[in-house]
Amino acid sequence: MLLGLVQKTAKKKSVSFAVTLRHLGVFGLFSLAILDSSPLPTFGGPDILTAILAARHHSPWYEYSAAATAGSLLGAFITFRLARHAGLAYLDKYFGKTRVESISRLFERWGTGALAVSAAVPFPTPTSMFFAIAGAAKYPVKKFLIVVGVSRAVRYSLIAILAYHYGRHFVRAFQHPSQYWGWLLLLTVVIAGVAVSAVLINKRMETPSNAG
Repeated sequence: MLLGLVQKTAKKKSVSFAVTLRHLGVFGLFSLAILDSSPLPTFGGPDILTAILAARHHSPWYEYSAAATAGSLLGAFITFRLARHAGLAYLDKYFGKTRVESISRLFERWGTGALAVSAAVPFPTPTSMFFAIAGAAKYPVKKFLIVVGVSRAVRYSLIAILAYHYGRHFVRAFQHPSQYWGWLLLLTVVIAGVAVSAVLINKRMETPSNAG
């Protein structure tokens, strides 16, 4: 009960922080997206802020999508590089050995697919953990940037497009997910499906060149 209260309070503060940053526009979104890809949780802050800004129609939707994607990719790369130098021993100490082992097993089994889905889904997930573990596991840098970049671009583009066209109704769905869980679940499945498909297509395109 106490844990639930703490999480609820932290989530409210994160949303309030995101609402405050909306006055900074694209720069605020870029900054929040960097933070979101670090071990510090923002509880979907960039998703909510992207929807809010796109719904206001002050700029084209793709500007917000690009800002969120760029900031997120930069934050992910920073987390990736730090973990690459620190190694799994540091991650065990920082995140907890049990948690790191469970995410590591998931990453070892699904690899790129797990990384793509964790970066694509618009619900709070331990995405920064996947970034860190990918770095510690010596995952290829170029491949990491492509997978995360595509996944985040798909995620924020769809959010921005829907918010731009449906305005406050879509924003309300993100701010009150329990009331619209069906639609948000569908959105999650679509985004994850598109991201994984893009990764698989890229992998198939690379196979012939590697074979040659």
